[in-house]
Amino acid sequence: MATYSNRIKELRTMRDMSQQALGDLLGVNKVTVSQYERGVRKPDINVVAALCDIFNVSSDYLLGKDDVTIRLVDKDGLKRLDAPKTRVPVLGCVAAGVPRDAIEDILDWEDISPEMALNGEYFALRIKGDSMSPRMVAGDVVIVRQQPDAENGDIVIVQINGECATCKKLMKHADGISLISFNPAYEPITYSNEQIASLPVVILGKVVENRQKY
Repeated sequence: MATYSNRIKELRTMRDMSQQALGDLLGVNKVTVSQYERGVRKPDINVVAALCDIFNVSSDYLLGKDDVTIRLVDKDGLKRLDAPKTRVPVLGCVAAGVPRDAIEDILDWEDISPEMALNGEYFALRIKGDSMSPRMVAGDVVIVRQQPDAENGDIVIVQINGECATCKKLMKHADGISLISFNPAYEPITYSNEQIASLPVVILGKVVENRQKY
């Protein structure tokens, strides 16, 4: 998560605004703005409110408490700039519960677009093995929207009996589901409705993007 000093500098830079210009708007000098951006001085509540008004952001965003994507609008209402993209963790394994509570290790971070960030909660998972080749290979990173269900044919991240989650194509039947690999060397795995409840078999999210790494 970013700090308030990171946010202030990023927002000022995106506006092509000098420290002196920002200081003039805030009623402080250039040195004070520099101290904010270096993290050696924290803006008081009045300065925070003024910064939020200048950059059209929430105080939580400004103070680094969340990564909610916002839009910046210049005072003339004509020039629009996207805020810094939301970053989601790339996980090596999700072993229990939902990803936010079950991160075994964060391998990296990936940016997602402002439009994507507005449509739900996301995480990323690094593909292991060859069960989803040739479309997805070991080392690829899939972007996953957290959701507890999906449609036939969707690519999902599924957790079975609390083990590390796996990536598979979902097919639903009246009496259960099948999890299908793209690699024909792997047979589909079928679970009855009773097994889905008892093991359990839990859908953690739907894959919305695959990012191949070279």
